[in-house]
Amino acid sequence: MRPYRNCSGSSNIISYQIFEDAIHVVFKSGRYRNYLYTYRRPGRYAVEHMKNLAIQGISLNSYITSVVKNNYERKW
Repeated sequence: MRPYRNCSGSSNIISYQIFEDAIHVVFKSGRYRNYLYTYRRPGRYAVEHMKNLAIQGISLNSYITSVVKNNYERKW
């Protein structure tokens, strides 16, 4: 896992892990804190965009809450 840089200072994301066809995101709060997003759900374009946002350390939380929403592969 890599720590999320959180350039805005207001993200609910703690860390992430990038895989070839997925990204695992860990949130600070919520009933479920671990979410897996894959090429299957929410799709290749969204996952690749999320990977880029994670690396940049900005807007990943906003993108998930406004675009991806509940379209994840798995949560735990």
